Amino acid sequence: MDEKKGISKVRDLSLAGAGRLRIEWAESRMPVLMALREKYRKTKPFKGFRIAGCLHVTKETAVLVKTFVEAGAEVSWSGCNPLSTQDDVAAALADDGISIFAWHGMNVDEFYWCIEETLRFKPNLTLDDGADLIFTIHNKHRELIPNVIGGTEETTTGVNRLRAMAHDGALKYPIIAVNDAETKWDFDNVYGTGQSTVDGILRSTSVLFAGKNVVVAGFGHCGRGVAIRAKGLGANVIITEVKATAALKATLEGFRVMQMDEAAKIGDVFVTATGVKDVIVSRHFKLMKDGAIVCNTGHYDCEVNIRDLDKLKKSAREVRANNEEYMMKDGRRIYLLAKGRLVNLAAAEGHPSEVMDMSFANQFTSQLRLAELYKKGKRLENKVYDIPAEQDQEIAVVKLGTMGLKIDRLTPEQVKYLTDYSAGT
Repeated sequence: MDEKKGISKVRDLSLAGAGRLRIEWAESRMPVLMALREKYRKTKPFKGFRIAGCLHVTKETAVLVKTFVEAGAEVSWSGCNPLSTQDDVAAALADDGISIFAWHGMNVDEFYWCIEETLRFKPNLTLDDGADLIFTIHNKHRELIPNVIGGTEETTTGVNRLRAMAHDGALKYPIIAVNDAETKWDFDNVYGTGQSTVDGILRSTSVLFAGKNVVVAGFGHCGRGVAIRAKGLGANVIITEVKATAALKATLEGFRVMQMDEAAKIGDVFVTATGVKDVIVSRHFKLMKDGAIVCNTGHYDCEVNIRDLDKLKKSAREVRANNEEYMMKDGRRIYLLAKGRLVNLAAAEGHPSEVMDMSFANQFTSQLRLAELYKKGKRLENKVYDIPAEQDQEIAVVKLGTMGLKIDRLTPEQVKYLTDYSAGT
């Protein structure tokens, strides 16, 4: 491992040049975030603020980190998944003097060590993807809480955990749920997850999707995105669900819906996207056909029960990068991708820069909201907050503008009509 000026720990600093090229490419595809950088680089509204981040170290994240720095913030960063860090990107950030602790393939102890290191400079703002940083503060470093103004959360799993904390009165500083922004979940989660998940499967298997039975567990935003992309490649898509309305939506979208116990018998490729543990367990592995491919695109690696798979195997070997062949005792082969972790990040590069542009613009703007409130002597209550609807629309308008698109505006008469409750037939 390489250390830089005592403030970072990354895999290999010699990769910094390659990382910079990746970051520059992402910057060319993230016009909204770059516009925010240009807007605030002179006024530096984050001057005096220390942001601790725990989010996938990708080229897109690097653009966000550099934007915070340009706007005056001190930043300390770790990855939110042991297999998602792009080592060249981490090296580039470290070489630029940014405090970062992340490398691809870390174990669980190293993962939490990295989070601990980001907290050494006593942050007053946090940015999370999955809530592990927030949980570490609440469970191990409560002495830091009085100085934390607030934080933001990037993903569905983290927001769910934090809402449960808030419900129990256990949340000790306010969180803005960036994940729940329309310009996040309806774009990043659907189009980003859909494309990058298929990308990860193809990189680790090189299989033909056309004609395959692709089983997608969960028809939320992420599962819907995967289903749409698999269908577009000619797959026969099967959805499994526990929510009746989601199952109805999938049916009316033209997908087959059935229980996993039935889908396990006919599936060629399985993708979990639920945020719940034990979606695929021992009884499902026993039903799968020879050659079945199993992967996960939910935040944690608990959706596919790997311990159950281990108990059923005769042997295991890596046959391709991020692709392990499990030989069953009855002679069948099951292929597990990316060790059950996020296949779109562990086996590919994560979401395309264009959709992360809006998500990370929301992150920047939400962090700025917390900072500006603090400057005015105000603080939000210890709850989980949605972003303002106006923020969603502003980011969407800017994004449309960068694409050369314009939309209509309501006339004063139309605005009056929409607010006139007396109007009728």
